[in-house]
Amino acid sequence: MIKILHLSDIHMGSGFNHGRINPETGLNTRLEDFIAALRQCIDRAIAEPVDLVLFGGDAFPNATPLPIVQEAFACQFRRLVDGGIPAVLLVGNHDQHSQGEGGDSLCIYRTLGVPGFWVGDRLKTHCIPTAHGTVQVITLPWLTRSTLLTRPETDGLSLSDIHHRLIERLALALEGEIRGLNPHLPTILLAHAMVDTATFGAERFLAVGKGFTLPLSLFTRDCFDYVALGHVHRHQILCQNPPVVYPGSIERVDFSEENETKGFVMVELEKGEVKVEFCPLTVRPFRTIDLDVTQSDTPQSHLLAALDPSHLHSAIVRLVYRLKPSQLEQIDNNGLKQALSTAHSFTIQPQLVSQLTRPRIPNLGINTSTDPIAALQTYLHHREDLQDIAQELISTAQQLLHQDGWWNDQPPEQGKFLNTLKSQGELGQELTTPLHDGMEVMEPDGVSRFWTNITQLPLF
Repeated sequence: MIKILHLSDIHMGSGFNHGRINPETGLNTRLEDFIAALRQCIDRAIAEPVDLVLFGGDAFPNATPLPIVQEAFACQFRRLVDGGIPAVLLVGNHDQHSQGEGGDSLCIYRTLGVPGFWVGDRLKTHCIPTAHGTVQVITLPWLTRSTLLTRPETDGLSLSDIHHRLIERLALALEGEIRGLNPHLPTILLAHAMVDTATFGAERFLAVGKGFTLPLSLFTRDCFDYVALGHVHRHQILCQNPPVVYPGSIERVDFSEENETKGFVMVELEKGEVKVEFCPLTVRPFRTIDLDVTQSDTPQSHLLAALDPSHLHSAIVRLVYRLKPSQLEQIDNNGLKQALSTAHSFTIQPQLVSQLTRPRIPNLGINTSTDPIAALQTYLHHREDLQDIAQELISTAQQLLHQDGWWNDQPPEQGKFLNTLKSQGELGQELTTPLHDGMEVMEPDGVSRFWTNITQLPLF
């Protein structure tokens, strides 16, 4: 029986905005969190000990990680070399430079000839000797369209046709590897891919490189004893026979993974038989506190009551709350920050909820036809705050409408009104500036839209 540890999507160097500098080490605390998570994986591999470690890709957030991040990654995997445990490092989309055209961040391990390390940067079968027998591992790194098809081959094709050809080309290439397998040896397919039946996670938002979705049927061949996947951050088993498994990422990268359990997978494998166990990791929690205090007479007290220090301790926290503009003066941000001080890091995200109603003025509406001055008079009648200047506004409107004779008894044709205003120089500029609440007075389809907008202004 061959023991295997399968992990993926380390993304070491991610999430620095959720951390702070540790004065004792000089490192970002989130980097330390990712190192700690990887250390737990390597500790388990050495403690068992396992016969093989499979890494499913995405070592870093990009192909050019900071030197300190590369060193941290290498230090942990060096422990496998010291322990005599072979490892296969698969290239994921985040490991590729310029969609694979500029190399990848893991090829250095192959170039240096690190003993016991195999780098999967192409579709290839590797025969790997372990303490309990040889295992065949087919590596399938992240593939882009340009990997399988040339530009002339895709000219004039729809996206659907291109995708179909890509799958055909990949299936043919994979079949070539399968036909070269030793049927007596246990076989693993190690792939960094988006399988069509998988439940998405944060990888949707972190995507680097244009890949494509692969059908599950491509991975459920009888020749595979175990299919080790990477790319999707949520642990899931897509098929039981053979086991098609995403271990998920080992640390949370953002709040979209707040409720996901992070870990790795332990596999016991022999030809025709496999056992799979998910092993959770102890990682830093993310907490979202979502509150609505719009109906509270004491919003500050309401917020403070929800901030339980024991629940927030050492967590990455975001406080999201909704309030009315009239409640702003009741909120003490310093008090909230003090209450959140036990958290590892936190953000406060207030969201103003407008309490303004938008009733329509009686007798005025989109389908109403009325004299512009009469419409303005009706509008001003419902604006008590404008009564002192109402007559002046009406007089000014009358002057504007009748000056130079461009408005007589009938409104101008649509489109001419704005053009006329523009020809008035400063007058046109003045009238096309925001009038109220961010709304512009003039619109390209003429003055009728102007009066329609006037009838829809909110009443205070």
